[in-house]
Amino acid sequence: MSLLEVRDLSRHFGGLAAVNNLSFAVDEGAIHGLIGPNGAGKTTTFNVISGFYKPTAGEVVFGGHRISGLRPSRIAARGVVRTFQATTLFQELTVFENVLVGCHMDSRVGPISALLGSNRRIERETEARAQEILEFMGLGELRDDETVNLPHGHQRALGIAVALAAQPKLILLDEPFTGMNPEETRRMMALVERVRNQGVTILLVEHDMQAVMGLCEQITVLSFGELLAEGTPDEIRADPAVIEAYLGTA
Repeated sequence: MSLLEVRDLSRHFGGLAAVNNLSFAVDEGAIHGLIGPNGAGKTTTFNVISGFYKPTAGEVVFGGHRISGLRPSRIAARGVVRTFQATTLFQELTVFENVLVGCHMDSRVGPISALLGSNRRIERETEARAQEILEFMGLGELRDDETVNLPHGHQRALGIAVALAAQPKLILLDEPFTGMNPEETRRMMALVERVRNQGVTILLVEHDMQAVMGLCEQITVLSFGELLAEGTPDEIRADPAVIEAYLGTA
């Protein structure tokens, strides 16, 4: 059953078609890869899905309801939350405080009230959920560390923890493995699988082909803003058009 459907989607910037007549679907409970060379339109597609750009044509449907054209906050409130290529954390706050701020989206108090404790009962409930998320992501022992001092891999994990704080149904992960060493990559792959196993669907943009092939059940390949190929990892590995356009030829 499809949770997310991208239907005949186009996004133009002046005369440039960054995404052109793109259609694909993400099944509920899947880890779905969206790959392609630089400039293929992957991040633009993420930006349209998450509401940062409005589509020039076509639509995005989530859970049977059209979400394209809605504000990012309204899309996030419906259960679609994204991370970014660059870490977008509050570097001056602690690990725990970052997740606490992320929890405000599903709380009856705002992020400032959550930090200041304006409503103690709701604050305790929010703190408990924030701690549970940190433990789930393997960051529990780092809760009081300043975010600015975290190594790269832990900052990436914290970014996903903040996204989880909003209780999403679908997470859009934008290059979560960038800059990681092999050990950090293996750890992050395990965390992504754990998130999916908790019932969160994942759409993943990534250049690390080992991670993509090891995690994704289904992969959509873009080239110059258009659909190039779609299939299982084995099908994508063997597709001549993908080998030429993205993986390279022998």
